[in-house]
Amino acid sequence: MSFIDRAVIEVTAGAGGSGAMSFRREKFVPKGGPDGGDGGRGGSVYVKVSPHLSTLLDYTYRAQWKAEVGRHGQGSNKTGKSGEDLWLPVPPGTIVSDAATGDQLGEVLVVGDELIIAQGGRGGRGNARFATATHQAPREWQPGERGEHRRVELVLKLIADVGLLGEPNAGKSTLLAVISEARPKIADYPFTTLVPHLGVASLSQSRTLVVADIPGIIEGAHAGKGLGDRFLQHVERTRMIAYLVPVDAPDPQAVYELLRSEARQYGEELANKPHIVVLTKTDLLPEESATPSIEAPAARAVVAISSVAHRGLDELKETLWRSVHASGAGEGGEAQAQAVVR
Repeated sequence: MSFIDRAVIEVTAGAGGSGAMSFRREKFVPKGGPDGGDGGRGGSVYVKVSPHLSTLLDYTYRAQWKAEVGRHGQGSNKTGKSGEDLWLPVPPGTIVSDAATGDQLGEVLVVGDELIIAQGGRGGRGNARFATATHQAPREWQPGERGEHRRVELVLKLIADVGLLGEPNAGKSTLLAVISEARPKIADYPFTTLVPHLGVASLSQSRTLVVADIPGIIEGAHAGKGLGDRFLQHVERTRMIAYLVPVDAPDPQAVYELLRSEARQYGEELANKPHIVVLTKTDLLPEESATPSIEAPAARAVVAISSVAHRGLDELKETLWRSVHASGAGEGGEAQAQAVVR
């Protein structure tokens, strides 16, 4: 299934039904009064979080969505039936904006959240509504109002506890696969991961962490190089970032600085998120070799692991858990902790 995180659609709420002009016609009632009923309300258009969706793929196949119109009023003071509301299911973390103005209409984050994006038209009044003591045979009635019509942009931003950021082949997909049930594509060539993946890492005492694997970041990603910065939007909602630096890189310190720089050029808010440094692929180090050191004073911890050899993974998960749930998790600059495991 394709991972689609943006879609533009047109939504049209239903028009209200028109009011009726009618007069009573009953046996033995020669001068029946007005009895035209009101028109029904037009259906509105909503978005609502569905637990069964993880992308916006459905909205690439169909661009126009319309709610039901309201029915016209009838005689005998019968009000027209209101149009059915239209509910558009979207994945958690969807932002809805007006495509013409760019104004954000709202966002839906968790199952049960809903948002109206196009208001249905009000039904028109029938002539019975216009009767007064001095105007007993009104012929006035109102047409129904039009429903709102607008082009809206849907943007998905994944919600996770931890976002994994690293260069291509830094070991993000392998790490996600060994600590969760996620099965991202793994291969020994760059840009294996072309779309974000979510996984749930299990810890002791029924604790869990939601981890997002973000496609590889290279120098100039913020300017569109490689896969560009498109997928960095998915770490904007993560509570913290894990920067993955492979120990077999020619200059691990430079790799860390590059990742921090790309995050900063994407946005200060992203760069200021709490983070740890994960030194990956320690199984590739020669025996008795020291693990490379990283100068990362803003990091909450530096952890060395080997996903292939399953070394340091429990320590990593515990470090992530503590960092995510630490008091003041939104503030950086904590004293750096070292948790190096070979």
